Amino acid sequence: MRTDSTLAVIFFTRKKRNNPDKLDIYIRITVNQRRAEISLKRDIPVCNWDVLIGRAKGNTPNIERLNGYLEQVYAEIFNSYKQLHLERKLITANAIKLRYLGEDEQHKTLMELVAYHNSTMHITLKPGTLKNYATTEKYLKQFLKDKKKANDIFLIQLNYRFIVDFEQYIRTYRPKKAQRTCTNNGTMKHLERLMKMTNLAVKMEWLDKDPFRNYKLNFVKSERNYLSQREIDLITNTTFKSETYERVKDVFLFSCYSGLSYIDVKELVPTQLLIGIDGNYWLHTKREKTNEAVKIPLLPKAKEIVEKYKQESEISEKLLPVLSMDRAAKVYRPQRMKVSSVNEVLKIDSFVC
Repeated sequence: MRTDSTLAVIFFTRKKRNNPDKLDIYIRITVNQRRAEISLKRDIPVCNWDVLIGRAKGNTPNIERLNGYLEQVYAEIFNSYKQLHLERKLITANAIKLRYLGEDEQHKTLMELVAYHNSTMHITLKPGTLKNYATTEKYLKQFLKDKKKANDIFLIQLNYRFIVDFEQYIRTYRPKKAQRTCTNNGTMKHLERLMKMTNLAVKMEWLDKDPFRNYKLNFVKSERNYLSQREIDLITNTTFKSETYERVKDVFLFSCYSGLSYIDVKELVPTQLLIGIDGNYWLHTKREKTNEAVKIPLLPKAKEIVEKYKQESEISEKLLPVLSMDRAAKVYRPQRMKVSSVNEVLKIDSFVC
């Protein structure tokens, strides 16, 4: 049935493959001579279909229910067309079909947004950052399961209430393995990642409004405590019985003397150690987090640590024997003791190694 010069909507049938006495019902959308078809998942006996009017014929309750359903589908197709027209979207037969099926951009879900973000940002984001986004995704899935009793929700359902409820859920959630709840700043980081993903959805026109527009992230500034020279000397002068502990100590001290983070030290290779114009050794590297090139003078104590592992570095092609974060954490995990100073750490470890 044609309503204007561009749009036509008709019902038609095809013979059922496993039953030649019945017909499967379809709807065909035509815009500018381009077609899109949708199976309605309904069938009808061949004798009950009127080809001329594109409807079922007869006055039985089943026939009346079927024709009522067809009229409903017909109205929803035209409603999808009107929505696209009001939104000034490009109107095609396939666009109307996707809008009707709820598969167009207006009906994107939260988990689809998360999956799209993680699949497109893996090139620009560092592995550690992507790992943090994966943790946020786990919190979202658990929140939807526990509080919304659903596996996913549409993006248009995101609002201020959702954000506040999600915040409180993170603050009070107790993982099975770790018996600690998330700190304030940790909670804010999860919400910050969600906000970045919703900003992407707004830019992609999957969302009309930013659900975070009335929400403010509240980070608490924390004072950083630095090791004193006495504490560094205590660590330096302590000899551990375990070789693993000794390596962790040396890598930590090298970080102190160079100012490099764990991941920056882990990625160092011998070829990055060069002699400068002053005749001393310098480290030429890039910060993993900012990708900023830096040149750092190698202090005498840092040089001693490098010399200690020189033969090993020639084989491993790494400047220092840096353990993985998981393995390094396991070094201290068995103690499960609270300590308040470097003195207590050294006292504990020197006996248990």
